[in-house]
Amino acid sequence: MTQIAAALFDWDAVEARSDLERFFLVRDHLPDSDLIAALEAKRGLGRDDYPVIPMWNAIVAGVVFQHESIELLQRELSRNPSLLQACGFNVLPLQKKPVAQLVKNEFTGRMEVVWPQPEAPHYAVPNSWNFSRFLSNLIAVETEQGLVSRMLNDLREQLMVVLPDFGQHLGYDGKAIDSHSTGQVDSKSGHCSDPDADWGHHETAGVNTKTGTPWKKVKNWFGYGLHLIADTRYEIPVAFHLIPASHSEQVELRAMLDELFEQTPELAERCADFSADRGLDCAETKAKLWDEHHIRPLIDTRELWRSEKQEPNYEPGQPITRPLYPDRADTIVHTEKGTVHCVCLVTGTQRDLAFQGFEADRNTLKYRCPAAAYDLDCQCEAQCHAAGQVNPGDYGRIVRIDITEQNRRIFVPTPHGSPSWQRGYARRSALERINNRIDNSFCFEKHFIRGQAKMKTRMGLALAVMMAMALGHVKAGRIEQMRSLVQPIRQTG
Repeated sequence: MTQIAAALFDWDAVEARSDLERFFLVRDHLPDSDLIAALEAKRGLGRDDYPVIPMWNAIVAGVVFQHESIELLQRELSRNPSLLQACGFNVLPLQKKPVAQLVKNEFTGRMEVVWPQPEAPHYAVPNSWNFSRFLSNLIAVETEQGLVSRMLNDLREQLMVVLPDFGQHLGYDGKAIDSHSTGQVDSKSGHCSDPDADWGHHETAGVNTKTGTPWKKVKNWFGYGLHLIADTRYEIPVAFHLIPASHSEQVELRAMLDELFEQTPELAERCADFSADRGLDCAETKAKLWDEHHIRPLIDTRELWRSEKQEPNYEPGQPITRPLYPDRADTIVHTEKGTVHCVCLVTGTQRDLAFQGFEADRNTLKYRCPAAAYDLDCQCEAQCHAAGQVNPGDYGRIVRIDITEQNRRIFVPTPHGSPSWQRGYARRSALERINNRIDNSFCFEKHFIRGQAKMKTRMGLALAVMMAMALGHVKAGRIEQMRSLVQPIRQTG
């Protein structure tokens, strides 16, 4: 954190502090000492008209106060002396001394000394070149040493200390970030204005449950992909990658999991479940979460079965089922979502098996005969027991499904659609709210950024501000405000 000594004349007596308190909260909780030291070393023996610490604080203030460009930040500093002082700049107005001129008097013919009207006083605000040079150094420090990203790691560990359940429920989402470039290649240079970016393609498809009509939604953009892992209970970022738009989300997610849990092993031990949308539905990812970290995957399942749809008796809107044990004649079937049913050989009635829980020591899902569990009449009890080669008695038939021997995309420790799965998956909407803040509160929906290094640095600053503000609120006993970015800080004491 970077503290600024109070000046003799304090603008706090003039300006309200509600907005500045948010800036102070972030400034005082950003672990930026290594970053500032690197920026000081980068500047070296160059001119120090505007020191590193005030310049860094001004960049942070631009993020906190949601300025879309450096020009808007400059205007804010020019009209707001209290912010200028909070950043550490000189708050006394400057006024150039007028230069006397010798002018010939047209009436007397003599030379006279004339003093021109003095210029209006102004505040010593860095110009665009000063900010541009400083941002170049900041981007270089992030590219060479990763010090902006390292702030997120430090903030994550501090949040884990003040919130004992932080990281217990994690989720992932990918987000399109447009570049401030059209992607059109210049005919002379053969390059576009953002050579780091590329084209992304996202396709969503499904079937209308009422009409059975297939639908498809396609989005194309030129820029980057933000890959974000966040705590879905507190709606706070945990880790991010920012890469060209064409990269695969599934591959990137597995790389992020390895990196995150290697950096913070305690987080892997603390995390109980991990949610993601159906675009991340992959047997390898689900198996990795459970087998390597004992984290329950709460990832929606895609419907990829196609062969049954070509059969003449296929009914659109009805779930497709396949035998659980295809190598033998049995009454147990399952859907692609992992729901397990039994089929009565006499009436053809299909019933859901009663889920009895997941046996972690066996890696098995335990199900019980619905007739025995719910006291229902079953006309094919004997045939069912014979098909399963069991003699269960009054308790009814028990079916155990070893998830390591089945399709890992379909069978997971917490079955798809179960109450606990639905509760956990519903928390994934926290990622959508975070993405909305990134677009609107941090101005990524309308920005002027080109280049992966600059985009990554700017995104890292936005997420670090979000995490630092949350940390400050929690430490001050205002946990209900930890997700607030613009709400005035409630005064305590």
